Amino acid sequence: MILPRIIMTDLSKTTVLIRLMVGMVFLSEGIQKFLFPAIRGAGRFEKIGLPSPEFLGSFVGTFEIVCGILILIGFLTRLASIPLIIIMLVAIATTKSEVLAEKGFWEMMHGSRTDWAMLLGSIFLLIKGAGLWSVDKTLTKNGA
Repeated sequence: MILPRIIMTDLSKTTVLIRLMVGMVFLSEGIQKFLFPAIRGAGRFEKIGLPSPEFLGSFVGTFEIVCGILILIGFLTRLASIPLIIIMLVAIATTKSEVLAEKGFWEMMHGSRTDWAMLLGSIFLLIKGAGLWSVDKTLTKNGA
């Protein structure tokens, strides 16, 4: 069965810290895409030249909210991290490449610190799972 492999997790107690960081940031950003669409959602996507900004704003915001909640409670954590990794890769490619070209490497690194933290945090959760204090762990008999 594939579900037990997806929810299998290690026994780390400290993974909850990464889950809280990643989950809260994505949940907050997803909500803001609906509260402030002109600056966080469709308007932002239109400004950076993405196609169908109205659709993408709602689409990305919904994924950020749903996956952020799943990661916060530690349910289907590995699965929930995949769309967030994709979101972060697209965000870095579409917003930071221009900064790199116009202002240089260090300005791009400074402006993308949250992006890198969310990308690496999401990759960490994909690799390690939700940790000891999670719904995933509760649903499995033995951690990895």
